[in-house]
Amino acid sequence: MLEATVKKILQARVYEAACETPISPAPFLSRRFNNQILIKREDLQPVFSFKIRGAYNKMAQLTEEQKAKGVIAASAGNHAQGLAMAAKLMGVKAVIVMPRITPDIKVQAVRARGAKVILKGDAFAAAAEHAQELIKEHGYTYIPPFDDIDVVAGQGTIGVEILRQHSGRLDAIFIPVGGGGLIAGVAAYVKYLRPDIKIIAVEAEDSACLKAALEAGERVILDQVGVFAEGVAVAQIGEVPFSLVRDLIDDVITVNTDEMCAAVKDIFEDTRAVAETSGALSLAGLKKYVQQTGAEGETLICINSGANTNFDRLQHIAERTELGEQREAILAVTIAEKPGSFKKFCRTLGKRMVTEFSYRYADNSEAHIFVGVQVKPGGEDRQAVIDKLREGGYQVEDLTDNELAKLHIRHLSGGRPSERFEEELYRFEFPERPGALMNFLTQLPHDWNISLFHYRNHGAAYGRVLVGMQVPSSDRTHVAEYLDAIGYRYWQESDNPAYRLFMA
Repeated sequence: MLEATVKKILQARVYEAACETPISPAPFLSRRFNNQILIKREDLQPVFSFKIRGAYNKMAQLTEEQKAKGVIAASAGNHAQGLAMAAKLMGVKAVIVMPRITPDIKVQAVRARGAKVILKGDAFAAAAEHAQELIKEHGYTYIPPFDDIDVVAGQGTIGVEILRQHSGRLDAIFIPVGGGGLIAGVAAYVKYLRPDIKIIAVEAEDSACLKAALEAGERVILDQVGVFAEGVAVAQIGEVPFSLVRDLIDDVITVNTDEMCAAVKDIFEDTRAVAETSGALSLAGLKKYVQQTGAEGETLICINSGANTNFDRLQHIAERTELGEQREAILAVTIAEKPGSFKKFCRTLGKRMVTEFSYRYADNSEAHIFVGVQVKPGGEDRQAVIDKLREGGYQVEDLTDNELAKLHIRHLSGGRPSERFEEELYRFEFPERPGALMNFLTQLPHDWNISLFHYRNHGAAYGRVLVGMQVPSSDRTHVAEYLDAIGYRYWQESDNPAYRLFMA
């Protein structure tokens, strides 16, 4: 079967629609991880993903009768775009059934290429079932996204390009896995010619259908599938891909949401490409492989499989990036509710970069603050911060791995105090440099109590900070003088309706 697959790969018709994509060096990552790290740029395809290869090759095998009736597919997006483009080039009607979770950018891209889009179900399985119903009704030919030997052969042309473009030392290729079409094609070709090269499958940990199949010794259906990386949100590995890869791959690595987000950032910093989360999946696995094995001096290639992501998702990706790199610790700390406690806490924390601070006055005894602190990767530095705070007498809860905290609590911490009191509210721009917060706290009068504080570092030159202060009546006419002396831009917000409605 392996030799027959390789022949199909060599005969595949893809370049009437697809282009040969380059391999980009990743100098920042290479220096950081002491390996030569390379990225195969399938995000540069006309449809911004590798899927055009398999879709076009399958379409090229159809009879004229099949083309006349039209084609259909169920897809989370990238296969849909590839098929829509292939069908348009061949003058064939295309219907695409997409899960409702599909990013709008992919839906609109499919429609722009002339295909009819039907949104059905919340996952691939429901979309696939509806597509089968339409086939019975209209006689369409189904073009599978991954479970077909011609689709596998089309994707396998990536392996041909990798070995031709990089003829020197190559230790491992990291390949993202959804339904398995990509890894089956690349693994078949590479292992046939270069069995010494490791093939490492990378899956999202909440949709690891290949790993589950290998452990069970047969294909299984996952009970639930995570949709953060919707391009690989598949509940069962394809039958054709599994029959190939079960004897060809060397390892399976699973990664989480934060690790994928960090990989999106890494790809951007080295190539200026904005990968979708499933597109960055293989790099996340590569990084984890290096960390787990201690590999050095090796040549490692990962495949950026796509760049079809909604722009508004980038905010969430950026939010999770530092956690994915293990460079941020998220902590809940209890401090005394009295003037000077905030400053004392910051002194205990030392000169570390604070990435986030959320606090709201609740009562006159103690306060709970939500704090993000920049730490070194690995976990030891995070523990050192926690130990230092506990030695200083603080109660500390580590929330770094707490999904509720990362997704919701960090945005909800605050609310109204349980008792009425006078408060002045100001919005500031802090310069993003170490010591900016301590400078602010040091120059405030010692008897001013901070009753609200929210700060988040967004990577800009200035941090945006919201501060509530209980100012003694004797100082209220001089607040502007004190704040002007600090030197930061500020705005008085005590009469802001958003504050009055939700926080006062």
